[in-house]
Amino acid sequence: MSVPSWLNRIWYDRATPPWWLLPFSLLYGAVSGSRRLLYAKHLRRASRISCPVVVVGNLSVGGTGKTPLVCWLVARLAELGYTPGVVTRGYGGSFNGVRRISATDDPLVVGDESVLLARRTGAPVAAGRDRPAAANLLVRAGCNVIVSDDGLQHYALARDCEVVVIDGDRRFGNGWLLPAGPLREAPSRLKAADAIVVNGGRALLPGALSMRLEAKNSVALRGGKTQALSALAGASIHAVAGIGNPERFFNMLRSRGIDVIGHALPDHARLTAADIEFGDDKPVFMTEKDAVKCAAFAG
Repeated sequence: MSVPSWLNRIWYDRATPPWWLLPFSLLYGAVSGSRRLLYAKHLRRASRISCPVVVVGNLSVGGTGKTPLVCWLVARLAELGYTPGVVTRGYGGSFNGVRRISATDDPLVVGDESVLLARRTGAPVAAGRDRPAAANLLVRAGCNVIVSDDGLQHYALARDCEVVVIDGDRRFGNGWLLPAGPLREAPSRLKAADAIVVNGGRALLPGALSMRLEAKNSVALRGGKTQALSALAGASIHAVAGIGNPERFFNMLRSRGIDVIGHALPDHARLTAADIEFGDDKPVFMTEKDAVKCAAFAG
């Protein structure tokens, strides 16, 4: 069993964490709590830029639906007459520093989510570990509101609004902080959020907003031909997912009556041709985030 699979079993199958992980979780909580307190007491200074900042983040590691919500939020802000820009970490990319992202950039260099955000939103996107510098890059490009994809725990960038996304199925797992559990911060952190969004499931919290991801069509990576998922009912397919919660993707396809052979990969995995070749003629489905990494070798 791989380390990610072992951890996910402990985190989400309610297995009791090994005792030797618990001290590390306590240490993690002390460090992260102290860091937040330093910013709250202004002992460390957060950089405030010249326009509003909306942070969309989560309390747990893995896929909760932040990026789709960011895409929706950017589109809505544009409809309201704003010029939004998106800040992201560029996780999985090899570059250093801060840079603007193009829809044609190499995901291996700038990260898969960076390219996905640039393609999907059409808005200016900047990536880098230094989020205030990335945000200022977008302000100089003419943006008048910044949306941060993730970054709830990156307090160096001052924010005007915090949106926390929760996986409605997995919620907070076993309730422990990393590494004994999936949490970056305790659930009490929700009290400081401006909005709580529950993605799927039935685990609605008081005052939370409900979010649902609904896939209707498949899109061919080569040529862009679309096909309704309903037309594939009864078909057998391979499904590849290098995201935080692959089972959400697999189950979505199964809910359309599709026979799914699932192939779960680590989040932000670097896909190769071997990862989408299975020695048969069954079609291969993947998430849009994975697809941006396969254009060069997809059949």
